[in-house]
Order: sequence, then C-alpha cells, then structure tokens
Amino acid sequence: MSTSFSRALRHLVATDFGLHRAFDRETLAAIEATIRATERTHGGEIRFAIEGNLGAPDLWRGVTPRERALHVFSILNVWDTEANNGVLVYILWADHDVEIVADRGFNGRVTAQEWMEICQRMKALFAEHQPKEASLEGIRAVGALIGRHFPSVDRNEQPDRPVIL
Repeated sequence: MSTSFSRALRHLVATDFGLHRAFDRETLAAIEATIRATERTHGGEIRFAIEGNLGAPDLWRGVTPRERALHVFSILNVWDTEANNGVLVYILWADHDVEIVADRGFNGRVTAQEWMEICQRMKALFAEHQPKEASLEGIRAVGALIGRHFPSVDRNEQPDRPVIL
C-alpha cells in the first residue's frame, strides 16, 4: 500500500469519537491547567491544538503536518504576543504527529533539535496509548525551554484552553 494511500485511509477512518476518547474532558482540563501552571513560571505563551484528521482537499494537495501546524499557528494568532514568544504544540491525530511552531522571539535561542526532542518524546508516549501523559509532559518541556529564555512572568496574552479543530 502506498504511503499516500495509507495516509488518506488513516484520515478517512479517523473519527471524532476516537479523538474525543483520547482527549476527553478530563484530559483537556488537565492540559489547560498545566498550561496555566507552566505559564506562571515564564514569560512565554503556549497554545495547544489537536486536529483529528485533514480534509480531502488538504490530503489531495499533500499538506504535511508541519505545513498544517504553520497554518494553525497563523489562524490561532499565536504570533500575536508582545515579545514574539508564542509557541504552538500541534497534534495531527490521524498521522500520530506532533509539531511545535515557535514565534521569531525564539530564533537563535532554541534549536530545532530541542523542539524536535520534545515532539519525539510526545510521539513515543502517544504510541504507548498515553495521550494525557504525552500532552502534559510536552507542555512542561516546552515551558522549561521558554523559561530559559523568557524567565520573567508577564500577562497572559493567549488562551490556555486547548483547541480541537
């Protein structure tokens, strides 16, 4: 089975039920609370977005999880912070993919490898069927990186509630 065909099949059979089973109310509340607690220790902003699957037009065009994460970063206005220190943690559930998009305030401060290590750890926990643990550990790790570069606590410029797209 070709990669594009198997990917399309994964996205077509991905259901809202499966997504909401993995990210139930308790998990979403824990994600929000962890973002809120983490942001009390640094001056950055964390957004968390989960998307069950891509629509047929995006699949047809071959949109990658990274491309979609960049688009979501824009539509959620994660870039709209005074210090340009917003970070999006994006989950594309059908692909079991995690992408982190950081605003330009992190350029030259945090390497792509550091962000990728967080993504890899989250993917490993997702593969072990631990979506809550993956999410919370990822948020804490992102918060630790932000805190190294933006240690001063500032006002909350972005919603803490996770978004299901």
